[in-house]
Amino acid sequence: MRKLVVFNHVSLDGYFVDLTGSMSWAKAGTKDAEWNAFVAENAKGDSPLLFGRVTYELMASFWPTPMADQHDPIVAERMNKLEKVVFSRTLGKASWSNTRLVKGDMVAEIRKMKKDLGEDMVILGSGSVVSQLAQEGLIDIYRWW
Repeated sequence: MRKLVVFNHVSLDGYFVDLTGSMSWAKAGTKDAEWNAFVAENAKGDSPLLFGRVTYELMASFWPTPMADQHDPIVAERMNKLEKVVFSRTLGKASWSNTRLVKGDMVAEIRKMKKDLGEDMVILGSGSVVSQLAQEGLIDIYRWW
């Protein structure tokens, strides 16, 4: 059975973003070779990526761009090729490559996906999704940075 993994930057007081909605505090102005190697290694997997609408729109506005290719070409390539699932009741359609939009029962869909064969699934950001799935006991691993 597949596992569901949360991978998030979180401040010590439990926030994903600062008062302006930015998460630039997580890696502000640093060149961290160890972190970059870790991210590149994780990007080599085939784990499906799961998002809520807000995180999905943020990621979809960056990773398919030339800026992403310049900033981190290895991660950009993987982010664009990996299977992605976005959970939203309000999003009209998913436009980022290899993305499936789920408008229905997220909990039921996750239970179904966990039974499928394949790599573990990874939630990036998506605090609302994480909160709802945690309450249902569906998250297997938390990776906080």
